Amino acid sequence: MTNDEAGKYGRAGVGWAGFAAAQPQPAERVRARFAAYRHHILGTLRRDGSPRLTGIEADFRFGELWLGMMPGSRKALDLRRDPRFALHANPGPGTETEDGDVRVAGRAVEVTDPAVLARYARETEPPEPFHLFRAELTEVARTYVEDPHIVLETWRPGGPLRTIRRGNGAEPPEVTVGPVDAVIRN
Repeated sequence: MTNDEAGKYGRAGVGWAGFAAAQPQPAERVRARFAAYRHHILGTLRRDGSPRLTGIEADFRFGELWLGMMPGSRKALDLRRDPRFALHANPGPGTETEDGDVRVAGRAVEVTDPAVLARYARETEPPEPFHLFRAELTEVARTYVEDPHIVLETWRPGGPLRTIRRGNGAEPPEVTVGPVDAVIRN
């Protein structure tokens, strides 16, 4: 992505490895949450700017988060036109969201390098041809219950993990900003 494109679509993103290096414990929790189920929900932007939600398989491999899709699919065309996306982990069955509710957002960078595509295809054996995008993350969020609070953890590139604990009463939320070891309690 060029500097002009990065400016057009907001702050700079980082690959999965960058997030994992900056926040190893939250990264492992997020990755495990995505690994719990095969299919997830991808949000892209249609030509008119309205949201499009579609199913997708997210793949963590080679230190990256990959989004693969069929050639000419609407979501691939959306991402080629506007690379911004949101990816929500499958919440699973029932009403309990074990290990929290997880989502990531950022920009999808289409991979056109034949060597990278061949390496990915050797590892995953996708139906060919296919589009492949590498995720550049601009936000990672996890929401979970820590009775009597609902807890929201968010991270953005270049910043610390931010944790907000809210109760059901009128008291203001408790906000913690700092090193991961000081705020992760699960």
